[in-house]
Amino acid sequence: MALTQVEAARLSNDMLLRGVIDTIVKDSMILQFLPFMDVTGTSVRYTREATMPAASFHAPLGTWTEATPTFSSHTANLTILGGDADVDNFLQATYADANDLEAEVIANRAKAIAHKFNDTFVSGDITGDANSFDGVRKLTPASQIVDQAANGAAISLPKLDELVDKVKPGKPDVLLMSRRTRRGLKQARRTAGPVIENHVDQFGQQVETYDGIPIIVDDFVPDNEVQGTSGAVCSSVFALKFGMSTGLMGLQHGGITIETVGELETRDATRTRIKWYAGMALMSELGMARLRGITA
Repeated sequence: MALTQVEAARLSNDMLLRGVIDTIVKDSMILQFLPFMDVTGTSVRYTREATMPAASFHAPLGTWTEATPTFSSHTANLTILGGDADVDNFLQATYADANDLEAEVIANRAKAIAHKFNDTFVSGDITGDANSFDGVRKLTPASQIVDQAANGAAISLPKLDELVDKVKPGKPDVLLMSRRTRRGLKQARRTAGPVIENHVDQFGQQVETYDGIPIIVDDFVPDNEVQGTSGAVCSSVFALKFGMSTGLMGLQHGGITIETVGELETRDATRTRIKWYAGMALMSELGMARLRGITA
C-alpha cells in the first residue's frame, strides 16, 4: 500500500513523531507528493514494460500470429537516513520550558534530514556515495531528455510543453525546478500571457502551477550544470509522475522512527535518534522527463 508522508503524519498517535514527520514534509515539498510503499527486506525487485505486444487487423479465417510483451528487471535498495539530536542536560534543567528546548533541537535535526532527502532526491548518485540512492538527475532515461539548446538557452514555453508531453499517460504530477528557472518562467509568462496560476496546498501555502501542473521550487536543483560549451551555468526542469506503475515511488520500511538513545557517556547530554529506512524507484521510464540546458 502506498501513502504519502503527509498521510503518515495523520495516522500517527505519537505527537512527537507526528511533529517530526510534519517538519520533514514541510521542509521537503517533494514529500508532499511522493507516495511510499512499505518494503520487507533490504531491497525491492520490480519489472518495467520494455515493449508492447504487436496488434494487427486480420482477414476472416486468416492466420493469427502470437505476440508477447517484453519486460526488464530492476532492483532498488533501501538506505539508512537519519541523525542524532543531543539535548544538553544542563540547559534542559535550567531552561524555562524543557519541552520547548527538546522540541527545538529535534525539529532542527528533522529539517536537516528533510534537506538531505531533497538533495539526494535530485542529485543522488550511488557511485559517489554507496550508502545513498540515485536521484532524478541520474535516473532520467536518455530517451526522456529534452535539450533547451545544444549550448544552453533561456527557458522557452514550447520546450517546456515538449517536456510535459514526454510524460505518459496524462500529465506530470509536478514540475521540479530551481528558483532561477522559475524566474525565467515568470518572465516568459509576462511575455506570453498568464501561463502560471496559483493554488493553495494542504498546508495553506500558495503553489504555482503551469498548465495545471504544480511547480515545485527546490534549492537543491543546481544552476551549475554544463551543457555543450555553455560552462557550468545551466539548470534543468524535471517533469515527474508518481505511482506504483506509472512513475516514481518512494520506498521505506516502517516509516520515520524516533528512538531515545539515552544518556551519553562522554557528554552531559541526552540523545534522540531520528531514523528512516528509505529509497526510491522509477517504476516506469515514461513517468519522468528532464529539460536540461536552461540558462539565466
